[in-house]
Amino acid sequence: MTEIVYFDYNATTPPRPEVADAMMEVLRVAGNASAVHASGRAARARVDEARASIAALIGAEPGQIIFTGSGTEANNQALRESGRKRLIVSAIEHEAVRSARADAEISPVDENGIINLEALEQILAGSDEPAQVAVMLANNETGVIQPIAEVSSIARRHGALVHCDAVQAVGKIPVDVVALGADSYALSSHKFAGPQGVGVLVMRTPDIIGRFVHGGGQERGLRAGTENVAGIVGLGVAARLAAQALPKYAKLAELRDGLERRLRDIAPDMIVFGQDSERLPNTAKLTMPGVPGDTQVMAMDLAGIAISAGSACAAGKVEPPYVLSAMGVPDDISITATRVSLGWQTRPEDLDKFVAAWEKLYNRVGRKVG
Repeated sequence: MTEIVYFDYNATTPPRPEVADAMMEVLRVAGNASAVHASGRAARARVDEARASIAALIGAEPGQIIFTGSGTEANNQALRESGRKRLIVSAIEHEAVRSARADAEISPVDENGIINLEALEQILAGSDEPAQVAVMLANNETGVIQPIAEVSSIARRHGALVHCDAVQAVGKIPVDVVALGADSYALSSHKFAGPQGVGVLVMRTPDIIGRFVHGGGQERGLRAGTENVAGIVGLGVAARLAAQALPKYAKLAELRDGLERRLRDIAPDMIVFGQDSERLPNTAKLTMPGVPGDTQVMAMDLAGIAISAGSACAAGKVEPPYVLSAMGVPDDISITATRVSLGWQTRPEDLDKFVAAWEKLYNRVGRKVG
């Protein structure tokens, strides 16, 4: 069987072996974390340990951590249960934020995909209605990092709450929720080598966001349902390992930048989106001139390489990605973009294989189109 070169870490990250081992250990024993007997107390202790680990990773207090079923659920709870009638979201938010409320107002971004702070302030000043602002810490497509501390400062001047979707950032760059100043954050375990199906909602104080899932009194009454103990334990192990690995993760930028240089030597008119801005060290959003993104994804898949198109295919029609559209990128360019995202298993020889396959496809299709 051909080994797959995996360059889609922003979609999901393969769990580390230590994570799987810890989860299997939990799955072999019974224990409901809400039960008062010995097995229940043991499960509760594992959940509390994981809560402390994720809090340490992001500079929070354990009591600020609520476990959810996903980052999407955490985003929805924060945005639908804040009690604020007015919601303002940046134009490049993930669909988990964009679709949480149909009445959200859109705040524009500049050509690098960074939120326009002046425009945000004007939007906030346009109404006395108490508002909530949602801006992601790092974009899932381009990797561009947003000025959350400045967003929080502007919002405070207008009495607004700030929610930050930090799903793509945590585990890739240092995150200090106190320094960033937002009121709530969403995290997702599988983005930093933990299991799928476990998320985190971080709240500055527990009174700013109401219950979303109703039922029992788990998670201090803010998220009903029996805790996914195995998943939460896996998340805790992943958080501890991510904290240790941050210096090594930062070095992925060297591999990414080298990849971008090599591809530009092949196609000088290739575009790297957000390259002049601070980005996640593992993320490259780039074009193959003249070749649609879905064609690239299929060709790379046949070559044993997994990447993302960043565009949706509906009824046979390739649509330009909304993130690039918000940045003012013309449709004929944006549909040629793909996302390459590296991770903890990435090796230099994987990049060699990618460059060879990329050049072969470009010489076969792109140069002819150009």
